[in-house]
Amino acid sequence: MNSLADRYRDTWRRLGISRQSILERNLPLFEEARDLRVVEVGSNGQAFRLTPAAADAWTAMKAAAGEEGIEMHLVSAYRSVDRQAGLIRRKLDAGRSLDAILEVLAPPGCSEHHTGRAVDIGTGDLRPLEPDFDRAPAFAWLGVHAHRFGFGLSFPRGNAFGYVYEPWHWCFSETGDRSFRDFESTARFP
Repeated sequence: MNSLADRYRDTWRRLGISRQSILERNLPLFEEARDLRVVEVGSNGQAFRLTPAAADAWTAMKAAAGEEGIEMHLVSAYRSVDRQAGLIRRKLDAGRSLDAILEVLAPPGCSEHHTGRAVDIGTGDLRPLEPDFDRAPAFAWLGVHAHRFGFGLSFPRGNAFGYVYEPWHWCFSETGDRSFRDFESTARFP
């Protein structure tokens, strides 16, 4: 196999995702991170992993927010291509349409979570992964300060990729460049 698209093609086929649908949405492809470390353990014992640089940035950002009385915790971090496929499969098996699923979950190979630099953030007693995260003090704090730590909001309202608004999803870039397409791990279709 000579490209990321070749590696992911069989997974897409098994889920009913066409290469054309990925091309039409201009979705980037991501390599899976290999160098990961546990940065936080959830209350259920789940270990959240990030690349070393993203882990350091998350730890510093969370500490800075905490100093201002802002509580943040991880809801999701690194996610493998296989895990992404499993999440989609479960939703398909539950009767959800593929189109509806692909508004909230990236096709396997197209998720920033594969890079080990994306985090889904929760706060306080708010239900995780809900749009009302944008009314939380944590979201306001992130909007002012996250860029100092290399994090940016990936999917604002009306984003070009057709994903729902995800105020909880932030991604780290070592260069500070938040251009979704410019991550060094991003590949384009040939």
